[in-house]
Amino acid sequence: MTKTELLELIANGESSGVEFKRDDIRPEQLAKEIVALANLQGGRVLLGVEDDGTPTGIQRPNLEEWVMDTVFGRYVHPMILPFYEEVEIEPGLRVAVVSLTQGTAKPYVVRHKGSEEVYVRVGSVSRKASREQQARLFALGGMVGGMLHPELLPVSGTGMDHLDLERLQDYLRHILNDPEIPVDADAWARRLCGMGFMAERNGGLPVCTIAGIVLFGHRPRRSLRQAGVRWMAFEGNEMDYGAADDTVLDEALVALWRTRDGDRQMDSGGLMEELIERMRPFVSEDAPEVTDGVRRDRRWLYPLEALREALVNAFAHPTDR
Repeated sequence: MTKTELLELIANGESSGVEFKRDDIRPEQLAKEIVALANLQGGRVLLGVEDDGTPTGIQRPNLEEWVMDTVFGRYVHPMILPFYEEVEIEPGLRVAVVSLTQGTAKPYVVRHKGSEEVYVRVGSVSRKASREQQARLFALGGMVGGMLHPELLPVSGTGMDHLDLERLQDYLRHILNDPEIPVDADAWARRLCGMGFMAERNGGLPVCTIAGIVLFGHRPRRSLRQAGVRWMAFEGNEMDYGAADDTVLDEALVALWRTRDGDRQMDSGGLMEELIERMRPFVSEDAPEVTDGVRRDRRWLYPLEALREALVNAFAHPTDR
């Protein structure tokens, strides 16, 4: 969001899709506004703006971490994936913009002190939902066959440009054997919404889903910071401060393949390939025999197929933090 867009948003005042708040708000109060927006059509919460529209700026240190981990992580349920950004209005004066799409797992609730409360947006005010409103939200909820599919949740702030179309084209052509590759943005949006890699949005362009970002995203962690892998290796059996290797890998799961001289070859590895390559020095060793009289090959300490299977299981069935 640009400075001009932010100032215009502030000038228009609070509405059913826009809420102003100071950043010293209590987490359960901010969660109430977020839940109410998600239960309607989505919207934006501007942190660092007074109720009358006066920008006073953000003061809380590590505001993004507090919003994402404390408010969204502990108070809002089910999971919502917002888009967080900070916009500078003038030197030393910044406003945080928390954007979220309409939720697909309604009703969203605020979890606080052992209870769950449902809120809805009525004009520019967030209120507790009545029994009738709660029943309506349950009817509209994103439940398929009684099961919530979190991979279909929309990722706020994303769009077509967040996806790698080359990987998608290769996936359609060689994995799905689909000869009809979309030729323009509208056709791509329809196809990806139908496949669950994007989600339609009332009054706006489609946004990527978790599945779309994780499988085909350009640098998925930029939009979905839960994505990717943090790889750490230690000398012994205990985790200590002296890690032999420590890095965050940020790649799409699906590798990019290209055909050269009639031979289909991997051009850029996906997250799995990147992780295995990073692991290689720690799970392989020099073979005792010399090849070609000048070098020693590396051999895996464990079967490569077993390593890949273990990683697939870890990706598909992650444990709670």
